[in-house]
Amino acid sequence: MLPKISKEDEKIIAKILRLKKEKDALILAHNYQEYGIYRIADSIGDSFELSKIASKTDKNLIVFCGVKFMAETAKILSPQKTVLLPDISAGCTLVKNGDVDEVRKLKEKHPDAALVTYVNSSAELKAISAACCTSANAIGIVNSIECEKIIFAPDQNLGKYVQKHSDKKIILADNFCSVHTHISKKSIDDLKKQHPNAKVVAHPECTPDVLDICDEVASTKGMLDYCKTFQDQEFIIATEQNMLNRLILECPGNTYINAGGVCEGMQKITLAKVLDALENEKYSISIDETIMKNAKKALDKMLEISK
Repeated sequence: MLPKISKEDEKIIAKILRLKKEKDALILAHNYQEYGIYRIADSIGDSFELSKIASKTDKNLIVFCGVKFMAETAKILSPQKTVLLPDISAGCTLVKNGDVDEVRKLKEKHPDAALVTYVNSSAELKAISAACCTSANAIGIVNSIECEKIIFAPDQNLGKYVQKHSDKKIILADNFCSVHTHISKKSIDDLKKQHPNAKVVAHPECTPDVLDICDEVASTKGMLDYCKTFQDQEFIIATEQNMLNRLILECPGNTYINAGGVCEGMQKITLAKVLDALENEKYSISIDETIMKNAKKALDKMLEISK
């Protein structure tokens, strides 16, 4: 069942929808946003899917309801547009201080390796990369790079998952998603005892022992596609808990059991902050031009390989 929206939030939603129309703005919401944010969004999806939508729209004002690296990616692909993030402190544990310096040291240690960077990363890290990847295309991108050694950053668990499906030597940066890495095999086993007929679907940012017992390993879009092929099926969903709301919206005939946690960065985006962002056009994403240009090359390389 979808969460109920309070009367106060319904009033805010009405104001946002009116102001969005007046300012001819586009509101994008990541799958991990709360249900109220879904109600005001023009598009809901994964981070890179939404950034591509931002790059193709004729609207010049974009409100990105997600974490900072997502808004940055939209800005990189649409430098001429104004991209707003309702809370500038909405961050991701995969983006940390010093991550670029750590990866530079890996590049110095392995000069014959190519750097492939997950889109869940800072603009600065993307800017020193040979190519970017998403959780959905990471295996294909790595296997397509003409280099036998790959430095994979910043998510260790996704890198380990790629390694299982690649003959390349993968060198891993030292970072992980706090939400996914805290989903334990024991918690999945306990839920399976309660729901023996449930299928387990997990994001590849989960730890290898969790992925080993899954029926399906998938990005958020992949989860949607997989669950749509079933009716009256129970699913244990191992990712950020708000993904269940998206699944209920898109595939209401199934039952979804939460095995995930809460992304604190995602939770910082609220309806009140979206309204404030629209009213006062804050916080506008700004990126150094050289970093933006080099980061776009890595994103463009991903798009070229993925065609």
